[in-house]
Amino acid sequence: MYAQITQFTKMLRTLSRLLDKAQQHAAANNLAPDALLDARLAPDMRPLTSQVQMACDTARLAASVLSGKPIPVYKDTEKTIPELKALIEKTVAYVASIEKSGFAGWEDRTVAPPGWSGAFLGKDYFYQHGVPNFYFHTVTAYDILRHKGVRIGKMDYIGQLPFLQR
Repeated sequence: MYAQITQFTKMLRTLSRLLDKAQQHAAANNLAPDALLDARLAPDMRPLTSQVQMACDTARLAASVLSGKPIPVYKDTEKTIPELKALIEKTVAYVASIEKSGFAGWEDRTVAPPGWSGAFLGKDYFYQHGVPNFYFHTVTAYDILRHKGVRIGKMDYIGQLPFLQR
């Protein structure tokens, strides 16, 4: 499971690089960055800003709940690409601060995420909520940027594959 938590870190860094490409796209096309940050795929969906915040929230919550460490709470007030990138970096730093041993016994640990009603086995929480929710928000962020014309593709989402670099 620790490998899956570190995968959150990889994907958050990917999200940061996608935001770099969004900023470059906005500058090259004389767009206000808000045109991207406020964009959404459908009227009842949250905008790009919220997708980034929720991916970060999910990664922090999963790492916290499964390690038993207190979760740092951020206000999700980011309004700019640099602020979103700073949130990503804070999230990556928090996830990276938890040692592998901190997750020992996570599968069978009973967890009660703050604000949720009820308790769950760690493995049920992680695989039924943490992983799918994290990827939902990261891929939705990618899709919003792609939909708005940012020149990104599958490999921008997947990121570097070290095993292919040999």
